[in-house]
Amino acid sequence: MNFDDIRFYADAEIPEVMERLVGNKQFVNLLSTLFPLVPKDILKEQLLTVVSTDDFQRRFAYPFLKDLEANKTKGVDFYGLDSIDRTKPYLYISNHRDITIDSVFLCLLMIENKMNTVGIAIGDNLLIYPWIEDFVRLNRSFIVKRGLNVRQALEASQKLSAYIRYLIKGDSRSIWIAQREGRSKDSNDRTQDGLLRMLTLSSEKGFYDNLSELNICPLTISYEYDPTDYLKAKEYQLKRDNPEYKKRPEDDLENMQVGIMGYRGKVDYRISGDINDSLKNITEEASGLKEQISLLAKVIDRKIHSNYTIFKVNKIAYDLLKGEKRFAGEYTDTERFDFEHYISKQIAKVDIENRDSFFLRTKMLEMYANPLLNYMNV
Repeated sequence: MNFDDIRFYADAEIPEVMERLVGNKQFVNLLSTLFPLVPKDILKEQLLTVVSTDDFQRRFAYPFLKDLEANKTKGVDFYGLDSIDRTKPYLYISNHRDITIDSVFLCLLMIENKMNTVGIAIGDNLLIYPWIEDFVRLNRSFIVKRGLNVRQALEASQKLSAYIRYLIKGDSRSIWIAQREGRSKDSNDRTQDGLLRMLTLSSEKGFYDNLSELNICPLTISYEYDPTDYLKAKEYQLKRDNPEYKKRPEDDLENMQVGIMGYRGKVDYRISGDINDSLKNITEEASGLKEQISLLAKVIDRKIHSNYTIFKVNKIAYDLLKGEKRFAGEYTDTERFDFEHYISKQIAKVDIENRDSFFLRTKMLEMYANPLLNYMNV
C-alpha cells in the first residue's frame, strides 16, 4: 500500500522540506517569534543545516518545549515507565485536551528519557496552510483524513490502519493517537468504538492476535488548567444557539496558538502498560467483534480514568457544579476564591454577542469536574 499522502517525512526528504519552510514567510515569522533572540538570517541558516527529524526536534523543538515547561507550567512529569519495555514500540491511546501540546509534551518527555519520539496522528482539518502540513510531517505526524464520503472513509481507514501497523511492526516506531476524533471538550473522556474498529482493518487475524500486535498502551494526560477552556465553552454556546454552527479553520488556528502559549499549571503523563492481558479476557468473554470492541473501549477508559492526577481545582469545580461541600476540607477558601476568579476571567475572554455567562460557567465547571467524576466511578 502506498502511504505517500499520509505518511510523515523520511530523513532523506528533510533538507528539501527545510528549504521550502525557510522560503515561507509565515513559518519563518512563527519560528522567529519562538526564538526572538536569534536574528532571522541566522535562524534560516541554522534551519538549512537540519538533516533529520531527530536533529530538528533536539535542536529546535526541545529547547522551545523546555522554555514552555519553565514558563507556562509548574512542571511536566512522566509516570509509569516501569510498566513498559523501552525496547518495544507501543500504540499510546490517550485522552485529548489540546490540539498541539498533548503530543509534543509527550515527545519532550521521551527525549528526556532517551526514548524515540512517537509518530503522531493529526487530522487534516488542522492543515490550514501547506507549510503547516510540511511542518507537522517533518515532526513525525501522519495524516488522518476527515470529511469523506462513506466509500472514501472506508478506504482512508484501511490505509491509516495499515500505516499504523507498519510503523509498529515494520518500523518499530511508537505512535500517539487520541482516543476519539477531536478533543473531548467537556473532559468526559470516552474511547470511540470506531477508532478501535479502524485498528482491526489491517489484519485478518482473530481479535487477540490482531490487536495484541499493536501493544496498545493507554496514556492519561492531566492538566491542572486548560488555557483553551474558554474557547471550548464558547463553542458550546455557539452550537447551542445555532445547531448548524461549524468551526472555521481560523478557529482551530486560534485554539493551537492559545493552547501552545497558555498557562497549564501542573502537567502529568501516566502510562498504564499494554493491555494484552485484557484482550485475552475479552476474547473469552465475547465472540462478536462489535461486543469485543465495546468491551475494549471500556477497558481503555478505565485505565485512562484511574490514572488521572486529581488537582484541587477539580475538587473545587465539583463542589461548585454540584452545589455541595463534599471536598471543602481539601482546599481553602482562598483557593476556591482564586479558582472562581480564574473562571470569571476566562469567561470575560469569550467574544460573542449574547454571551451567556451562567451557561459558560457551567460548561467550564464541567470541564474541570468531569475528570474527578470519572476517577471516582472507576
